[in-house]
Amino acid sequence: MKETDTYILGIESSCDDTAAAILHNGKILSNVVANQAIHYRYGGVVPELASRAHQQNIVPVVHQALAQANIDKKQLSAIAFTSGPGLMGSLLVGTSFSKSLAIGLDIPLIDVDHMQAHILAHFIDEEGFDKPDFPFLAMTISGGHTQIVRVDDYFKMEVIGQTIDDAVGEAFDKSGKILGLHYPAGPVIDKLAKQGNPKAFSFTKPRVDGLDFSFSGLKTGILYFIQKQVKDNPNFIEENLTDICASIQHTIINILMDKLVKASKQTGIKQIAIGGGVSANSGIRQALKDAESQYGWKPFVPKFEYTTDNAGMIAIVGYLKYLEGNFADDRVVAKARTSF
Repeated sequence: MKETDTYILGIESSCDDTAAAILHNGKILSNVVANQAIHYRYGGVVPELASRAHQQNIVPVVHQALAQANIDKKQLSAIAFTSGPGLMGSLLVGTSFSKSLAIGLDIPLIDVDHMQAHILAHFIDEEGFDKPDFPFLAMTISGGHTQIVRVDDYFKMEVIGQTIDDAVGEAFDKSGKILGLHYPAGPVIDKLAKQGNPKAFSFTKPRVDGLDFSFSGLKTGILYFIQKQVKDNPNFIEENLTDICASIQHTIINILMDKLVKASKQTGIKQIAIGGGVSANSGIRQALKDAESQYGWKPFVPKFEYTTDNAGMIAIVGYLKYLEGNFADDRVVAKARTSF
């Protein structure tokens, strides 16, 4: 199924960002995100507060997305929304709104897996950004997920490695909390790491078989290290903050890259795409660039605005499903945990 002018409204509400985007034949016309600053004071996302904020934000965010795209809602071809994984209360807001709007406009409804969307964000038509050819390896790294996925087609994907405990984003945020940094700590650690020595301190990398990851042991190791050093020198963190951040980031990146190198060797695939909020990390991007010459990889990194949770990535999956006529019905439900 294909129309000359296909307009997809994408809606994302899996966690604490309420987002809406309009996509026209593969190109993003608008990509609006409403952040929820209220969570900063709690050092993490509070699910109940997140769902309430989504209820307040979703109508104005969709209205703004339509206005920026300069189209009327009656021009929409379909509505794509995040059905999971994510926080159930947050997902329910986006699911209910999308179902109601689709019924009201009498247009198709398309459910989208959040993790698939991070991967397929690479297929948004964006000047200056190449699209990977099949097959390719995708590493999705975020606050809630860490996966290596073999991608043979748009909707033929296989998870070949994943975290068995904490996600990489949690490792950054929890390490930051140990150091007294504000939430979310990932971007702060990245900024401070640029000023420090990545080999100043050594942290033990967890041993996990195959292509799976583990970050809980690293987090505990960092905690014990800091506690011991602060006991000997109460000013240790303040005096060594940039070096600590650089060393933590260096260790985490090495864990990710070791598994990615192993996956590439096992599969023989050298096209490597990354996605998810942590893919905005400058150290990871540099490591991927270095691997291009070292291993002969062809790396793909999405435009910055499509790395964190956004509706543009939901809209592109909706468009690809729309072309196949792959629609949901009004019985579709949100799922906190999904797998593809």
